[in-house]
Amino acid sequence: MNRDSRSLDNRPKETRINERIRAREVRVIDENGEQVGIMVPMRALELARERNLDLVEISPMATPPVCKIMDYG
Repeated sequence: MNRDSRSLDNRPKETRINERIRAREVRVIDENGEQVGIMVPMRALELARERNLDLVEISPMATPPVCKIMDYG
């Protein structure tokens, strides 16, 4: 098994967005790439919704997981 396939095995099967994010707290990056801070996912989701955007978990294996506010489509 090569290193690339091994690292893919630990990745979530689907991208978690909005209410599907299950972490207790997340590190939030805004739509401009600026770090907003660490907060509970519901607060991060409120920030995203205020901007008519989605909250997307981009680094689920980080501690805490990293989420970005963006238009997920």
